[in-house]
Amino acid sequence: MSVSPARFRVVALAAVVAMILIVVTGGAVRLTGSGLGCSSWPGCEPGHFVAPLGYHHLVEFGNRIVSGLVVIVSVLAVLAARLRTPRRRDLTWLSYGLVAGVFGQIVLGALTVHFDLRPPWVMAHFLLSMLLVLDAAVLHWRASDHTDLDPLVVRRDVQLLSNAIVAVGAAVLVLGTVVTGTGPHAGDKRSARFGFDLRTVAQAHADSVMVLIGLTLGLGLVLAATGLWRSARSYYVPLAVVMGAQAAVGFTQYALHVPAGLVEVHVLGATVFWLTAIRMALSVHAPVALPAETQIRAATATAANSTVR
Repeated sequence: MSVSPARFRVVALAAVVAMILIVVTGGAVRLTGSGLGCSSWPGCEPGHFVAPLGYHHLVEFGNRIVSGLVVIVSVLAVLAARLRTPRRRDLTWLSYGLVAGVFGQIVLGALTVHFDLRPPWVMAHFLLSMLLVLDAAVLHWRASDHTDLDPLVVRRDVQLLSNAIVAVGAAVLVLGTVVTGTGPHAGDKRSARFGFDLRTVAQAHADSVMVLIGLTLGLGLVLAATGLWRSARSYYVPLAVVMGAQAAVGFTQYALHVPAGLVEVHVLGATVFWLTAIRMALSVHAPVALPAETQIRAATATAANSTVR
């Protein structure tokens, strides 16, 4: 049995969707105060694997069901990578990374419940999810055929700016978790909070967002000034739009004293921003533009044309 590159791309896309879904459902658990809806692990309650009837029980257990689906998708990615024809080592290792990360999430989830949702554990749980989104995004990118990319996009200044956006974006995500760990949405009314001043950490988060916006505007200007806008706009425009929307939602939720619904939108936006930033950075690096099998097909076509002539 073999898996074609096209089918493998479908599996890789499913992995991206699954990693985003687990972030969103995890945010829903915290924002509804259902973080301790199940007091034990892997069962919901001692002696009860399935959640008993009750809102918080079902919300938390629903997130665990989604986690099970994520495990299945990750294992399928590994199997598909090993059966893919032709097999590529980079795709296999990236698939193994998904499985390792998901099982790390399971362990972190159990520890987070054990330590009553203390902020450092919740932070680690979310940030590991962001690493899984990174892994899945790279896996899907490298599994795709990007022969339509203009090689001229590969410029050192564009690469540096794109990499800087990813690096600062990671810092923004970390500071965002600190704000969350200081704010009112602990996941359960009994859970501890960071002892920081909310206004101070929110300002630090906002300042990092301003740096991120500046870098993104700078990248857009460089793309326009160097004639690369047409080649890169399909990756740059989603990044800029999502970033602008995220900034608007962030300032609005702070002004409205962080209502849970807007915070959930912000969590989803942060995940989509992270995905678009990664794809922007990947799009300007030459080694990914031509996968090995594409080079083989191109060389075969060239040789065939030469023979005919």
